[in-house]
Amino acid sequence: MTMEGPLRPRLANSSDFQFGAVATETIENALLHLAQQNEQAVKEAAGRMGSFRETRIVEFVFLLSEQWCLEKSVSYQAVEILERFMVKQAENICRQATVQLRNPKTELQKWRALKEQLFNKFTLRLVSCVQLASKLSFHYKIISNITVLNFLQALGYICTKEELLESELDVLKSLNFQINLPTPLAYVEMLLEVLGYNGCLVPATQLHATCLTLLDLVYLLHEPIYGSLLRASIENSTPSQLQGEKFISVKEDFMLLAVGIIAASAFIQNHECWSQVVGHLQSITGIASESIAEFSYAILTHSVGTNTPGQQQPAPHKAARALQTAESSNT
Repeated sequence: MTMEGPLRPRLANSSDFQFGAVATETIENALLHLAQQNEQAVKEAAGRMGSFRETRIVEFVFLLSEQWCLEKSVSYQAVEILERFMVKQAENICRQATVQLRNPKTELQKWRALKEQLFNKFTLRLVSCVQLASKLSFHYKIISNITVLNFLQALGYICTKEELLESELDVLKSLNFQINLPTPLAYVEMLLEVLGYNGCLVPATQLHATCLTLLDLVYLLHEPIYGSLLRASIENSTPSQLQGEKFISVKEDFMLLAVGIIAASAFIQNHECWSQVVGHLQSITGIASESIAEFSYAILTHSVGTNTPGQQQPAPHKAARALQTAESSNT
């Protein structure tokens, strides 16, 4: 990875986002750390990962974050915290159900009570995840307990301050207090930083705003976009359950998501430079250009439609080879 050129100031205001204030060695170390985290997350991907990134849930988090004037990074962080917490809760219920099947008469009622409790407290847990994510955001915009209680009361959800604190603690304990989770936005911004140094023809600041919009879209249309990517990778319109389970690791690959987001943004901003951007991304991450093209095509199809302009349209390459390579490297 080569990064040349003068340093440029980076402003905190997202509307004037600029890149280049960090030393190249620091950027390289940070990129390596993110790559290692991503590799570990892909390896640990379980069968139920992603099952709570549903459109209505994500939309709820996004709208709530917007109402509370939180930065985009907070909304993504909240979705990831909620996802992992709910997966943990679902796994606990399934484990208990397995045990209780041995004693159905004595434990069935308790199992039903656990499921009912999970459903009844979902809104509270969701709000707690947003509040926890706000506390990770440099502590400059923390959502107070009063704000949360007033919001829940407006929804008809009666909750005390003690119950609110207990809810936060339940989330923290369930995740072993590991809530500072990497989000796709961190990967996008890091790669944009590197692209800026590598002489990308499309300015990183110009790409950044489009990347945020497309990242929102991918979160809101998570299943349709990844579903189309899966069908393209196996060249079959009806994937089997086993193929879907094996594809889970792709859904948890934030580096792959980031390069797809940036490539799609580059096509929207300046499709004549799209090939150059894809080449840079391949050089930086080692992800095959076919996979980058396939992912960007899936994103573009669900954002601007199938009739993308010009002859530089990222054709639906046979991504199966790249995806199979990724799967084999994880076995």
